[in-house]
Amino acid sequence: MKVIEWTYISYLIVAVPLTIYVAKNLYQNGRVFLVECFKGNEELADSVNKLLLVGFYLVNLGFVSLCLQSNIHVEDLRGALELLSKKIGFVMLVLGGMHFFNLYLFTKLGKKKEPRYLPPSLGGDQYPPQQEEPINRTWATEIGEVKQ
Repeated sequence: MKVIEWTYISYLIVAVPLTIYVAKNLYQNGRVFLVECFKGNEELADSVNKLLLVGFYLVNLGFVSLCLQSNIHVEDLRGALELLSKKIGFVMLVLGGMHFFNLYLFTKLGKKKEPRYLPPSLGGDQYPPQQEEPINRTWATEIGEVKQ
């Protein structure tokens, strides 16, 4: 086999398990974060977590596959290691970027303001309290000096 073919094999041996490790780690440790973002709805958090895992695999393994090909002519071990380090480094940057992008999105989602009161038809238990008409009182009316 040629040096470039060994470089491709080495790239896949490193990039695919790295992607799987990151995905599993995010899946296991991200659940608590998602439950918090979804206000304690564990079923929704678990469902979204599984969907994120599948999407993560699809995007990143697709990216790893697209980055496999190289037009660089590699003749020796040094060239192979340089190409390999560039490819693996790029994959790691994309994995980290996707991770922080997801954190940003879910942090924004978790900070959305909820209405204070929901009508019963929308799952709430009360309507907003009615505002009372302001009463024009003065200190004199309070102590009874002014008769109305």
